[in-house]
This record gives sequence, structure tokens and C-alpha cells, in this order.
Amino acid sequence: MELKLIQIEKPAEVNMILGQSHFIKTVEDLHETLVTQVPGA
Repeated sequence: MELKLIQIEKPAEVNMILGQSHFIKTVEDLHETLVTQVPGA
């Protein structure tokens, strides 16, 4: 497996949550967390 480090640039006024998963259930959990914790998501 090859791992790569990449730089992510974003404007200062942007809030960003970055998540990664390869299991379907984990992706659903991440979605549920965002929907219940972020107003207007």
C-alpha cells in the first residue's frame, strides 16, 4: 500500500470537516454525526 501526503488549501472563512472511511457503516456514522451536530447540514 502506498500512502501519499497531500496538502489541502482552503479559504480562511471556510470551516471544513474531513473524514475518511472504507466501511459503509462508518460512512453512515460520519453522515449521522454531521447531520445531528451541524446546524443546516
